[in-house]
Order: sequence, then C-alpha cells, then structure tokens
Amino acid sequence: MTAEFKTNFLRPALGERFVAVGRVENAGRSLAVCTGEVRAYASADTDDFKVVALMQATMVYVAPRD
Repeated sequence: MTAEFKTNFLRPALGERFVAVGRVENAGRSLAVCTGEVRAYASADTDDFKVVALMQATMVYVAPRD
C-alpha cells in the first residue's frame, strides 16, 4: 500500500525506447522508501539517455489475506 507518492515530470517523453528503473532505497520493518526514473533513449543503438520522470514513494508492507 502507498503511504506517500510523488512524481516529477521533467521533460516531454521523446525517443524511440524508454526504460523505467526502480530501486528500494531503504527497507524498514513496516515501511520502504522507493525511487524510480524513466529514461528516454533517442535511438535503439545508443546508451545516451535523458531522464524524463522521477518518482519517490513510501510503501507500507501489508500482509496478504487468506
């Protein structure tokens, strides 16, 4: 479950390929702070990208119900 969620859109998403990268920055007993970014690649054969969006979220661990 999400306790807090923030997204920053930095620039238009222009490109041929997009990759979203997520990461858990800190995992505690009941909360986890996560970050993510969306990268836009101008062409499929290059490693040069621009970040088009950033995200930070605080997630709450919830036990599944039977």
